[in-house]
Amino acid sequence: MAASPVLWDRHGAQRRLQNDSDCGIWVTEGPGGSVVLEATYSSCLISPWGSYHTFVVDVQGPDLDAPTVASERKVFRCPMVLEARVCDSVKAQDRLLCGPSSISREDCEELGCCYSSKEEGSSCYYGNRVTTHCSPEGRFSIAVSTRVASPPLRVDSVRLVFRNDSGCGPVLTTRTFVLFRFPFTSCGTTRRITGDQAVYENELAATREVQAWGYGSITRDSDFRLRVGCSYSVNSDKLPVDIRVYTVSPPPAQIRPGPLTLELRIAKDESYSSFYSGRDYPVVRWLRDPVFVEASVLHRTDPQLGLQLLHCWATPGPSPRHPQQWPILVAGCPYAGDDYETRRIPVHAAVNLPAHHQRFSISTFSFTNSTGAEKALRGQVYLHCSTAICQPAETPSCQPTCPVSSRKGTSGLYFENSTTSISSKGPMILEAAAKDASEEMSKFFDVKKEWRRIMI
Repeated sequence: MAASPVLWDRHGAQRRLQNDSDCGIWVTEGPGGSVVLEATYSSCLISPWGSYHTFVVDVQGPDLDAPTVASERKVFRCPMVLEARVCDSVKAQDRLLCGPSSISREDCEELGCCYSSKEEGSSCYYGNRVTTHCSPEGRFSIAVSTRVASPPLRVDSVRLVFRNDSGCGPVLTTRTFVLFRFPFTSCGTTRRITGDQAVYENELAATREVQAWGYGSITRDSDFRLRVGCSYSVNSDKLPVDIRVYTVSPPPAQIRPGPLTLELRIAKDESYSSFYSGRDYPVVRWLRDPVFVEASVLHRTDPQLGLQLLHCWATPGPSPRHPQQWPILVAGCPYAGDDYETRRIPVHAAVNLPAHHQRFSISTFSFTNSTGAEKALRGQVYLHCSTAICQPAETPSCQPTCPVSSRKGTSGLYFENSTTSISSKGPMILEAAAKDASEEMSKFFDVKKEWRRIMI
């Protein structure tokens, strides 16, 4: 029986010897019938151990002295290169020793620590990061630099989250480092079995100093929380096979209404090259004239944000909750009950952050009174839209699916703000093209007379 390699990933689970791009491993045939295995440093097979990337393989084959299968563990290591800033940024007077003065550079770097040259005193010290050691006897050693966060942590704020035992505080505190040492059997350390590995984990966090008064509270401290873990083979008394430092994942995003700075503008023409300002209102339009409208997000630069128009409507007064309303967009789509349907206008790519803008045009109208005569009201028309922010902007869920409904009529429709609403800067005044024929003819003759008088 030929030797057969068994691969173990960083979670203690077995992996087959085959190409697996998700795990980051590639298998090819080598010379003489050998097998070549390549793995990236981010592969699921690679685990950090001190200052090395480690890779564990069990080679199984027949035992020549017994009718059993023998297994031999091979540990492959590639040295990590510590970023210069991790070590160089620690001032000499702030260095916390990581090993004895007689330690060699190789042994110091294997601990994941920084080594200074003979000219600087030949010392092994912790870098500006979180350095974790796991002892064969089952103890954590965790050194936390205050510089792992910005602004720097306060040394008296760093603690173990589950410090339910005595002796769980730091064993050493300097002005720039906090050092914890405790056994796996205390301080809230958890244990779980994954494959053939026992994983011991604990969490550290930093409390935040909050200042408050009658109208609010503030903090100037960084948010810091991380989880550290050590893995041991349950079938061996050897050194731990894995040491990991995890940053705790941020809480999931919450989707709910939030403050936005939005603007609803009326363009002077279809090119959208210029807009009416506040002093230009009220804007006068003839009935059935097109009006070109743009809604925009202000003061945001994230290209992943997209503006959605949920509903747009018109009212004869400035309040978006006016009892008399006319729908323009319903769920982002032109209202199907209007004979002069609203037209959505694409925002061309030349516009800065096009996903932050939405455009449409309407055919102007006037409201009528509620009497049976349905007489047109010579009043003002205000425009309003309710909006939301979508992310990422290009996904199908950020685009409306039209038509929403082909049903006409406004029964049951009442438009009000469900997230964030915006209104036009002022009203439009809609004028009929002609009141009656005799009035228009008299205007014409008055103008002609005036023209003749001037010319004479």
